[in-house]
Amino acid sequence: MSQDRSITLSVDAMGGDQGPAVVAAGVSKFLSSDPAAQVLLHGQREILAPLFTDAEIAARVEIVHATDVVAMTDKPSNVMRNGKATSMWSSVEALRDRRAEVCVSCGNTGALMAVSMIRLRKAEGVNRPAIACLWPSRNAQGFNVMLDVGADIRADQDDLLAYALMGASYARNGLGLARPRVGLLNVGTEEHKGRAELKVASEMIAAAADKGDFDYIGFVEGGDIPSDRVDVIVTDGFTGNVALKTGEGTATLISGLLREAFLSSAISKIAALLSRGAMGRLKTRIDPRQVNGGVFLGLNGLVVKSHGSADATGVCAALSLAARLARSDFSERLANRIAGASALHQDAPKEIKA
Repeated sequence: MSQDRSITLSVDAMGGDQGPAVVAAGVSKFLSSDPAAQVLLHGQREILAPLFTDAEIAARVEIVHATDVVAMTDKPSNVMRNGKATSMWSSVEALRDRRAEVCVSCGNTGALMAVSMIRLRKAEGVNRPAIACLWPSRNAQGFNVMLDVGADIRADQDDLLAYALMGASYARNGLGLARPRVGLLNVGTEEHKGRAELKVASEMIAAAADKGDFDYIGFVEGGDIPSDRVDVIVTDGFTGNVALKTGEGTATLISGLLREAFLSSAISKIAALLSRGAMGRLKTRIDPRQVNGGVFLGLNGLVVKSHGSADATGVCAALSLAARLARSDFSERLANRIAGASALHQDAPKEIKA
């Protein structure tokens, strides 16, 4: 994978909470760091065009005019029926038509998944697509993968098996792990704990591990999510989303409390100066913006969902992740992996390896 490889990203400029100016700033920051990248920027031309004053950057941004915007309050069903004129629909359509290798949006998650599913379709062997996120961890790679974190609140044993396969492929291709360790999130690590479908899923994932080129370590708990015990955490979308938002809120709380503590007295301010380097590294490590970008897995195309509240740094991080995965041909590798999911479940003699 090389940053020298030319790549085009399709970006929904209108969907974020912070407005198109912040998305445009993130695009500019990303393009400044990636000279081989180009962006199709979807949204209202009269708003977007004045936001690119740097001539070199502007030359690599093609604005695709779209009159309408998907609001965060819009129902996915309504967007599917009436959203063809929106920037979100336009950005996904560019991916479908192969005018771009990846699509990125800060918009309504439910609507983005719905539009992506209707225009890109689910990959062979996938019942429910999943959203995977990178979670800061003590592992050598610095991150763990967790999925699903919000695509669908439900997941039966077959879905959880597919998530394990998709998560392992993401860790293999996105984090460079030859044989990722996969764990199934539960209320305890004991075999007798958890819902019936979790116990069945555990047996299915264990049976698929060798052919799926991953190590299954069994049940893991919430405290294991940032640990070095596991590389991929598999769970349903409701549990994963709650865990994700809790983790992000905790990181923000810790950062704020440390700032208050260091500013509480003259001595603490001196201590803050002395520890500035170490605290800066800690802040970067737990900053949610640095790992912004949930990857939609299980579709016939690569879609990255940025947080709606992302600032320019967060948008840039999501674009960088999208470019890295697209350059690794991750979508094609994942399709090969998932195409073998049914065969794995049925104990087929051979699987196409990603």
